[in-house]
Amino acid sequence: MDGNGRWAKNRLLPRSVGHVKGAANVRRIVASCDRAGIQYLTLFAFSSENWRRPPEEVSALMGLFLQYLESEVNEMRDAGVRLRVIGDRSAFAPLLQSRMDQAEKATAHNDRLHLTIAANYGGQWDVLNAMRAWQTANPGKNLQELDAHSLSAHLSTADLPDPELLIRTGGESRISNFLLWQTAYTELYFTDLHWPDFDAKALQKALRWFDQRVRRFGRTDEQVLAAQSLSSQTDPLEPPVLRPVAKIS
Repeated sequence: MDGNGRWAKNRLLPRSVGHVKGAANVRRIVASCDRAGIQYLTLFAFSSENWRRPPEEVSALMGLFLQYLESEVNEMRDAGVRLRVIGDRSAFAPLLQSRMDQAEKATAHNDRLHLTIAANYGGQWDVLNAMRAWQTANPGKNLQELDAHSLSAHLSTADLPDPELLIRTGGESRISNFLLWQTAYTELYFTDLHWPDFDAKALQKALRWFDQRVRRFGRTDEQVLAAQSLSSQTDPLEPPVLRPVAKIS
């Protein structure tokens, strides 16, 4: 969700106004993803590096996060949205941590759309934390015995599918320490639109772009086409369609 501050600066407004607009856009994009049939959506709300921003901006962001959790949880519960927060919560104020817990519990039984908020999150932190968790769970084993599957099982996203599509708003062409392990085979889509301007039309454009991608996973185009043809013959009424697991940074 990048570009809130620049959106405001371009309009000669305080950066805090951009963050307010960005928070309001979360509801619209969640609804758009739901209409598009997307079941898993992860939003990068606050990175572990964002603490370096001016204290007044960080304070405003924490207040917005708290406000969002308090104002949206009932609607998410009724709409079938399951909310979870990933990242190191220990740096947050006790009240904010409590609201995170309450929102997760209130929506825990929903499965229409899984909304994950990455807050005080960093991909490097996630991998290191997973390695430490694996060592704690396997005290007698050597690191040479750690494989990709075992490490994935200890990531903060262990019970979520890896993303198929990552959308980066704001004009930057990097993933900024976001889901480094999980995005090994993710399609990366970059747009110059700032997050407050990223609407349902822009989301559909990104999804159409994704639909044109050929996801090989190390195979040739011919192998992919052959596999799709075989799948179609097995169930001709339901040809293979990839439904993106969107990650918006």
